[in-house]
Amino acid sequence: MTLFFFVVALELKRELVLGELRSPRMAAFSIAAAVGGMLVPAALYLTLQLGREGAHGWGTVMATDTAFVIGCLALLGRRIPQSLRVFMLSLAIVDDIGAILVVAIGYSSQLAWGALALGAFGIASVRGMARFGIRSVPLYFLVGAVIWLSVDASGIHATITGVVLGLLTPTGRWVSDDRLQAIREREVDDPSGDRRGDRAEGRRAWRRSKVAIRETVSPVERLEIMLHPWVSFAIMPLFAFANAGMPLSWADRGSPVTFAVFVGFTIGKPVGILAFGWLAVRSGLASRPPDMGWGLLAGGGLLAGIGFTMALFIADLALDDALINAAKLGILSASVASAVAGLAVLAWATRGK
Repeated sequence: MTLFFFVVALELKRELVLGELRSPRMAAFSIAAAVGGMLVPAALYLTLQLGREGAHGWGTVMATDTAFVIGCLALLGRRIPQSLRVFMLSLAIVDDIGAILVVAIGYSSQLAWGALALGAFGIASVRGMARFGIRSVPLYFLVGAVIWLSVDASGIHATITGVVLGLLTPTGRWVSDDRLQAIREREVDDPSGDRRGDRAEGRRAWRRSKVAIRETVSPVERLEIMLHPWVSFAIMPLFAFANAGMPLSWADRGSPVTFAVFVGFTIGKPVGILAFGWLAVRSGLASRPPDMGWGLLAGGGLLAGIGFTMALFIADLALDDALINAAKLGILSASVASAVAGLAVLAWATRGK
């Protein structure tokens, strides 16, 4: 899961620096909606579970499953404007990062300050390595592994490491187009004779040019390209299978935990997203994309109630064995209901397109 959140943080960093969220007011709209989509469901859950043994599971209803939401939007194809896709992606990413912070703060054990200090030193080292121009990806992964082990030993949930390292990853290219052209002219266009030494020098020139071409892509984009297939097709399916296995007993359908989870996702998510998004626009702190009406936003808010993967992760951390099955039933039923309702509203809002 650390790699999953590393890729999520890379996507957020790219959108904030290079993508459509470069505008502070556009970014503020997504962030405000995401905050509402976390606070309102958690508040509803706590209200319904006040004084009950399942109250500690309030973090379960805060996260949106990025992959399932984007998959649902893909079903409607070109009818969905790009602004809504970017909005939902950024909202889901902020949701996921917020959920990880909740895990780190609310569901971690007693802190070991020595290990935490070592992890902080490792993070500072990564920042220093980037400033000094060190480009070895294996070295960064080695230091990242040390940070992960230190944070895990400190008592804070180690997945926060992926978020921090992802946000620290540079978005600037190490080799510009002009520099690449100069390297190609110097290295590749150099004639190599028939002598053995000249052929060896020619191969070295090609290798240098290959490295230069690779480094015209920013580290953020290069790591996304490298890790995204592993996360999408290996890590996430394995995690989902490992956590979704449960004996679905309809005897739990009347459980207060099941009901609280269901209400938190299906009602709390869209209400929080719409309310906080409206307040942000009304107050002048944010601006809404002109091609994204409130009907589209309502459909997106309903889709945000799909909390499958991350919700299962937090439920396993927060609840004891007697309540986990009830929580998983609530997560599954809420995710299905949110997907159906969200797709129906978006299909209505985009009819005729």
